[in-house]
Amino acid sequence: MPMSAGFSRRVTPVLREAAEHFGTPFHLYDEQGIAATCARFNEAFSGLPYREYFAVKALPNPAVMEIMRRHGFGFDCSSLPELALARGVGASGADVFFTSNNTSREELAAAVGQSALINIDDPAVLAKLADHLGGSGLVDTLCLRVNPGATESSDQFLGSPQNAKFGIPPSRLTEAVNSARELGVRHFGLHMMVASNVLTTAPLVRTLDILLGLATDIRERTGVEIEFLNLGGGIGIPYRPGEQTFDLPALGRALRDRLTGWAAERNAVLPRLCFESGRYITGPHGVLVTSVLNRMSKWREYVGVDASMSSLMRPGMYSSAYHHITAPEARGRPSRTVDVVGSLCENSDKFGTDRELPELVEGDLLLVHDTGAHGHSMGFTYNGRLRPKELLLRPDGTVELIRRAEEQELDHFATLRFSPDRMSAPSPARPVTGTLSEVTAP
Repeated sequence: MPMSAGFSRRVTPVLREAAEHFGTPFHLYDEQGIAATCARFNEAFSGLPYREYFAVKALPNPAVMEIMRRHGFGFDCSSLPELALARGVGASGADVFFTSNNTSREELAAAVGQSALINIDDPAVLAKLADHLGGSGLVDTLCLRVNPGATESSDQFLGSPQNAKFGIPPSRLTEAVNSARELGVRHFGLHMMVASNVLTTAPLVRTLDILLGLATDIRERTGVEIEFLNLGGGIGIPYRPGEQTFDLPALGRALRDRLTGWAAERNAVLPRLCFESGRYITGPHGVLVTSVLNRMSKWREYVGVDASMSSLMRPGMYSSAYHHITAPEARGRPSRTVDVVGSLCENSDKFGTDRELPELVEGDLLLVHDTGAHGHSMGFTYNGRLRPKELLLRPDGTVELIRRAEEQELDHFATLRFSPDRMSAPSPARPVTGTLSEVTAP
């Protein structure tokens, strides 16, 4: 949806100067807005044992991650570079939740070395962890990611988890807990994320209910108390004008009631509540700033800009994805219905179709809203269109470069320069002799 009034008020005085100083395109993030959302998140769950682990994949930039650290957030990581970024801002041990899937031995070793909270996605990964640890007892806390499978018709808002590649089926949780205990694990948590970009509280409350039911079952079957529950990062933001904003205080109240009631009924310790939000924390506080290159009339009306899908993949990747677009310097001109497009050799390289915008000319600035999460981080370099720079708008009005734009020689062609390396040709195969029975006999 359109950026907040506060973000608009802060960015308007610096927009043209930033474009001329740094050059477009660029993603611009609002530090004051991000900090305010962090504070609201903490306030919504005050009084509960709780921690937010910012999903690094949403905006993997140390300058932004430092804002999270100041508000007590940890980091949810799913790869070696993300672990390195968390380590770079001083996060280690329980500050880091390592939630990966189809995990490699190298990634497990790095997570163990960083003393991260490891979230196991499958018994095969648990077996790899057992091989790595070799009875060392280095991991005493473990989280198990759950895939609940098909749910009742009343739970259709959860989607179709049985078709997802993530998580352990409930029928295998007892086996996983017992296997982990043999490794020396003494503290357990459960994780489940089957809701994505939701704007109502019901899917997340239902997620908690399912996890609490599984925690009860595990306690009865194994005697293990589940000490923390991670509800994932499904809290959404309203991309389209007119969509409702997520009621975070209402979610806090609902989850508090569920948790305290469950714990009192079973005489259990209140489990710690965890989230791995990314979109909600930073999404509304970023814009992609791009300049008009060409105004074109074909079978449709087009505005071509100097950013491409390589700068913001969501509209091209997801057919239902929407990002609001405005032209703040062109207010008052007659409006036209246009498609806003980039320069990739792909017809899906569009930021918006059938948008009512002022009549635009070369050099005008466009703002693509809500790019503070899964914007730059999902970028790519197809067609040689390189990823843009990132800027941070500080509360005092200064604008800081926090990631330079990729360059052709320094970045794009860098992997074409390497030391010669060639595998020797294999030796000629020895001819096979003898009868068929002799060749195939064991």
